[in-house]
Amino acid sequence: MLTYYVLFRSAETAEPVGIFVVDPAMGHALLWDHRRRSWTYNPDLVTRFLDDHRNFGRYREVDRSVADRAAMDVSGGQTLPDVEAIGRIFAQAAVEDAD
Repeated sequence: MLTYYVLFRSAETAEPVGIFVVDPAMGHALLWDHRRRSWTYNPDLVTRFLDDHRNFGRYREVDRSVADRAAMDVSGGQTLPDVEAIGRIFAQAAVEDAD
């Protein structure tokens, strides 16, 4: 089951600045990378951000439809990968980690 998070610059702002897609059971995570302008697999960064008490007010768990709309804003028009594509990204990362 995937969990979606929308990130904000501060607890007081409403404009999204980031998106995380997390599979908590398997420890996988995907995020929009502004520098690369692409979806990037990076569970370590996502975990550090979500577990840092200083960020607790800066993100909100949302459903897929809200995450899709936020992704368009954050990425400049790109949608979230579909669930199957996310699964393939996570599976490929697991294979690469095993090597």
